[in-house]
Amino acid sequence: MQTSTAIGLGDPQARFRVYVAKHPPMQEYTGLVDIQPLGRGEIDSINQACGNGWRKLFNVYAKLLFALDTNRFGFNQLASSWQHYRDQHLLRQGSNTALLFRAPQLTPDDQMIHIIAGRTHAKHLLSQGLAAQLNWLDHEFAIDVSNRLLVCPYFDYRQLNNEKLARLAELLKEL
Repeated sequence: MQTSTAIGLGDPQARFRVYVAKHPPMQEYTGLVDIQPLGRGEIDSINQACGNGWRKLFNVYAKLLFALDTNRFGFNQLASSWQHYRDQHLLRQGSNTALLFRAPQLTPDDQMIHIIAGRTHAKHLLSQGLAAQLNWLDHEFAIDVSNRLLVCPYFDYRQLNNEKLARLAELLKEL
């Protein structure tokens, strides 16, 4: 796969990166050429304009960060709840989080964590040449420890329910 510039929303220096197939269908995000930090209230604006699917994605992202081991990740020390974290920190400059719309740029031994949301999206990226050595743990989760990459169900309550979210948080300990 040809190396591409990261394009998405969040902290350009983020080490915690989630990959989805599409950007929010809003004019201000169609011409992204890099990673754009979100501002105050921007998640709510996306939710209002783009519907329930985006609200679920942001909620699940924040819930995952709050479920992570506090010894390795400090996301849950920045806010009193995952909702407060989502509204005040998620995908902001300096948040160490990003939501990206292109394939991961994998470099073994870097300190980034890459999560591809959705098996179908992951298989598409692999068919396009993503250089990952995925070990499929079942039909929903895969891991490539050397590239610090995980594949999980899409960030939606039905696909990545609380039980699967807890499993994802456990798998992240292996990276």
